[in-house]
Amino acid sequence: MSSIDTVKKARDTNRPTSMYFVSGIFEDFMEMHGDRKFGDDPAMVTGLARLDGKPVTIVALEKGRNTKTRIQRNFGSAHPEGYRKALRQMKLAEKFNRPVICFIDTSGAYCGIGAEERGQGQAIADNLFQMSGLKVPVISILVGEGGSGGALALGVSDALWMMENSFYSVISPEGCASILWKDPSRIEEASESLKITPQHLSELNLCEKVIAEGRPFREIAQEIRRELKIKLAELESLSKDELLEGRYQRFRKTGIFTETT
Repeated sequence: MSSIDTVKKARDTNRPTSMYFVSGIFEDFMEMHGDRKFGDDPAMVTGLARLDGKPVTIVALEKGRNTKTRIQRNFGSAHPEGYRKALRQMKLAEKFNRPVICFIDTSGAYCGIGAEERGQGQAIADNLFQMSGLKVPVISILVGEGGSGGALALGVSDALWMMENSFYSVISPEGCASILWKDPSRIEEASESLKITPQHLSELNLCEKVIAEGRPFREIAQEIRRELKIKLAELESLSKDELLEGRYQRFRKTGIFTETT
């Protein structure tokens, strides 16, 4: 399957959204609201849940399931208060020693004037910095689109898993084609050049697990649930120093970075 086909499938409005995964994998989800600075952002859903009785913190970019909820969720494009809300819950997770599970599905952070005035770039940068040193396990799961810094703000983790028909990119294929060639119609070429599919990212050591689709959602949810328990047990067996060193080395070993002399 070509990269552009993956992009189209990731954007399919009939795909399960982040909260669909949350409800299918975890029990007793209780949503937590607000960043305690400006307000609540419906595009970013945070809260507490249980994984077979184990308390975990959930952070999810949610697009919505129909026209009404997509408008309410701003189509999954979070404002700075959304990223600050996410970080507030992550720091609480660290305080109470709860692992953090992130679900990513966004075309990118909202780039409106209000979002820029309230510090969109700084909010994303704070997440990147704070997540790199978070002293609890963090697992990020890409369930659809993973666009730009808006997705990366939940992607500094100990493991990144991707659905088979998801993608992760520094920019949308349309944006890339517009900038490089001044021709947004060259999105197919841009999609291939960006190397944004799970297969590409696995080769670059950025994706540790690709979750197969094309089967009942219940089977997918059961697989993720089972794999989460195994991975969390592995990560929680590490000391805090080992956990942080492993996270650091995970990014250093990717094909993106090269050692210089």
